[in-house]
Amino acid sequence: MLDTDSFKKAFLAELDKAASTSELQQVRIKYLGKKGLLTAQLKNLSTMPAEEKRSFGKVVNELKGFVENEIALKESALGNADLKKRLSSETIDVTLPGKYTPVGREHPINKVLREIEDIFVSMGFGVEEGPQVELDYYNFEALNMPKDHPARDMQDTFYITDDVILRTHTSPVQIRTMEKKKPPLRFIAPGKVYRCDADISHTPMFHQVEGLMVDTDISFSDLKGVLETFIHRIFSPETPVRFRPSFFPFTEPSAEVDIGCIFCEGSGCQVCKGTGWLEILGAGMV
Repeated sequence: MLDTDSFKKAFLAELDKAASTSELQQVRIKYLGKKGLLTAQLKNLSTMPAEEKRSFGKVVNELKGFVENEIALKESALGNADLKKRLSSETIDVTLPGKYTPVGREHPINKVLREIEDIFVSMGFGVEEGPQVELDYYNFEALNMPKDHPARDMQDTFYITDDVILRTHTSPVQIRTMEKKKPPLRFIAPGKVYRCDADISHTPMFHQVEGLMVDTDISFSDLKGVLETFIHRIFSPETPVRFRPSFFPFTEPSAEVDIGCIFCEGSGCQVCKGTGWLEILGAGMV
């Protein structure tokens, strides 16, 4: 007959000596493996008389449950000890200097847009925005370009539907802002615009900054003064500026504004096509 007390005592002694998961696994194999001590006892059941088989099987199964439970507890204890040891060895030294993480630089377009906004804000202008997917009405009709007007051909428009487009300029923001706010108004409208045009000097998407002033006693001289001030601050105080008569459907009078070529300083080069001037913006009285 199996001496359960001696069996438990021997098992617990070996279990207590197991100081790692690998040693614990050896104990598990010794007692519960295919050739383990308890497995061998269960095999003896086949040779026992029927009256002994039931009672002996009950004893062996109770021992098996005891062994499995004690091994599980030991496994949990060893796991906690390993975790504690690992955490103590991986403790972060808060006195160490931090590691430098390289950061990206500001995109040139964003930098220029920010500089433009800062200049106009310093002159008392606000900043307004509008949708890039725009209604035909705001992009054209409200700006004195009704359907089939020849001036629309200059815009190379992306049509989504007959009445919905990708805006070709930020001028629609003028209309939307005037619908929402009352004069006096003084604001700029920076943003992305879209035209079906792609060559060495054009891209289907580009950035534009529109500006509008609405007040009493505003004249072309105010427009000229604002633009010259902006140009001299964004480029340099010595930058030459000239205004040329031009045509825009929603302004009269209209003008193109040129600056002295910043690459050749007015002597003529490939960039300015030998003229000494660079066209940078259009303007006019609404």
